[in-house]
Amino acid sequence: SLQLPDGKDLPLPPVILGELGKDPQNPTVCFYGHVDVQPAKKEDGWKTDPYMLTEINGNLYGRGATDNKGPVLAWINAVETFRALKLAMPVNFKFVIEGMEEAGSLGLEKLLEEKQCFFSDVDYIVISDNLWLSNRKPALTYGSRGNACFCVEVK
Repeated sequence: SLQLPDGKDLPLPPVILGELGKDPQNPTVCFYGHVDVQPAKKEDGWKTDPYMLTEINGNLYGRGATDNKGPVLAWINAVETFRALKLAMPVNFKFVIEGMEEAGSLGLEKLLEEKQCFFSDVDYIVISDNLWLSNRKPALTYGSRGNACFCVEVK
């Protein structure tokens, strides 16, 4: 939970951790995505509800469809397709799907520290949280450049 300035606790939405496959011969890929959207106040200029597909002038609008609900569903649908076709999965899958990314992933770091064993066999991590490069074709971003992670201690 998150403590508000007035001292009240605000429960955080759950983080979904899932896994599919445990074949030791296959690499394990951990997929990360989020399903929350930018703050949804209509008075801030938004025209649609964040969780309601809305038709306007013959076009369908789904808030967060590219960032990041669409990519989350694309990965889930890919797994579903392998299973429907009865094809062997080439990798073991792990999923981390959260609902607080747009607010700084509150609570995620603590949860992941508590669940370190969940990641003990992960070989690759795919962060599928990016924009689509086209407004006509869906896309999955499978790499980014310029990311650097480090820790600095100053005394």
